[in-house]
Amino acid sequence: MVEKRDDRVYRDRRQEMVEQLRRYGINNSRVLEAFLAVERHLFFDPESRDYAYDDCAFPIGCGQTISQPFTVAYMTSMLVERCPAGKILEVGTGSGYQAAILDYMGYSVYTIERIPELLKRSSEVFSVLGLKIHQRLGDGTLGWSDHAPYKGIIVTAGAPEPPSSLLEQLADNGVMIIPIGGSVGQRMTVVTRSGGRLERESFHAFAFVPLIGREGWGE
Repeated sequence: MVEKRDDRVYRDRRQEMVEQLRRYGINNSRVLEAFLAVERHLFFDPESRDYAYDDCAFPIGCGQTISQPFTVAYMTSMLVERCPAGKILEVGTGSGYQAAILDYMGYSVYTIERIPELLKRSSEVFSVLGLKIHQRLGDGTLGWSDHAPYKGIIVTAGAPEPPSSLLEQLADNGVMIIPIGGSVGQRMTVVTRSGGRLERESFHAFAFVPLIGREGWGE
């Protein structure tokens, strides 16, 4: 069971993390406010919480990681600049940290996780924090059609191409943020739907765990 605890040490570490994000070029005030408010250490096992505010990815079990703060902030900034509000689909709940950031910013968040253990853990953290995030277990590459369309889709794993099922669930004037490339490195990519047309832009290089599923990488 997750215990909610936030002492001055953690608050100071979060402030340091936010200042580092500023130095790295993250300047959206909504994003920085969310990173200051959301207690990242609660998304770590108790024995690993000393690493929660380091700017690096960290293993969370089941072959998955919690992305480094800069990566989460970068993706969140790309989303909020193009989609300031609305219903968001997150593919790959993982630790739950990205979903919590989006929830704090006022988005209506739907998130899919394929690994039952991670779904259970993130659900416990959301409960402790009192977050009303919609969760389900399933193949994230197929999306969550029951609640489509989405103004934004954010994919937290690297894909060879944007899954067609996710593109179909993207609202007009909606935006998808997704790492696209090989299994060991990707380019952060923005896909925008406008009047039925899809436009695609590629940005900086990152390295994500692979997006596993029917329209992603195989097991």
